[in-house]
Amino acid sequence: MTDLSERRFTGLSRRALFYGAGGLAVAGTGLAGAAMAQDGAQDAAQDGQAPAATGLRGNINHSVARWTFGDMDLADLCVLGRSVGLRAIDLCGPDDWPTLREHGMDSSMCNGAEISLEDGWADPANHATLIENYTRHIALVAEAGYTNLICFSGNRRGMSDEEGLANCAEGLSRILPLAAEAGVVLQMELLNSRVNHPDYLCDRSAWGVALCERLDSANFRLLYDIYHMQIMEGDVIRTITEHNQWFGHYHTAGNPGRNEPDDSQELNYPAICRAIRDTGHQGWLAQEFVPRDPSPDAAAQSLRDAVLTCDV
Repeated sequence: MTDLSERRFTGLSRRALFYGAGGLAVAGTGLAGAAMAQDGAQDAAQDGQAPAATGLRGNINHSVARWTFGDMDLADLCVLGRSVGLRAIDLCGPDDWPTLREHGMDSSMCNGAEISLEDGWADPANHATLIENYTRHIALVAEAGYTNLICFSGNRRGMSDEEGLANCAEGLSRILPLAAEAGVVLQMELLNSRVNHPDYLCDRSAWGVALCERLDSANFRLLYDIYHMQIMEGDVIRTITEHNQWFGHYHTAGNPGRNEPDDSQELNYPAICRAIRDTGHQGWLAQEFVPRDPSPDAAAQSLRDAVLTCDV
């Protein structure tokens, strides 16, 4: 794992401080240690603030995708997350929100309105269902005090780029006024169609940017998944630098393998996160890697290390 301990705090490395009073005392303490750290952060949680000092720089709003730690109870993930400086959990729906609130965590990317990754806005046959779903979900997200709601293009199924673009724009334009009124931002995720999601339409940043430009709404942005776009097109830092105004949210994972964003894979996450920081991004960066070792202590250690790797 990349060592980011160069910054010193009163004689201690960032890593030592991170695992100290504001985080977990030592590696391997598992959820029991995380629970102790949670007790110390409870007052801040009730005030909606970040956890007590974890040694993080405060330039990146850190989160983690719920599904990648699916073997861990959501309450336990919240406890672990707060202990390592997270302020939110990604990809949670209404049934999850009470648990997040109980632990002082935000829902950084809400879900539950979509049909599936394959059946999305590109197919007009889905529009009636999606409009009904998103109309209801936009209201729920706003009522809960959240902002971001994920959406998907769905699969291409033989249509051209332009046809898919027109179909997505036509359907989404019918709910964006509702989103604007509610203060909700719809975020379409960029996914790779080479390895994980064959035939997915919104698989290149240029296509996604074209959709943003056509919709021309502050309530529609792209979820730029770094892992997926590395597979499809690379040139990640240049893309983020030149098109960041359209990127409302970021996901991380190592490539190849979608595992920890460490030095065993090809993406230089400290450099990428510096580029994100330098754009002035005020949204979230969510870890979406799948831990190589899913056992609770090992997965918890992976999350701690990933946060430090991306904290710039």
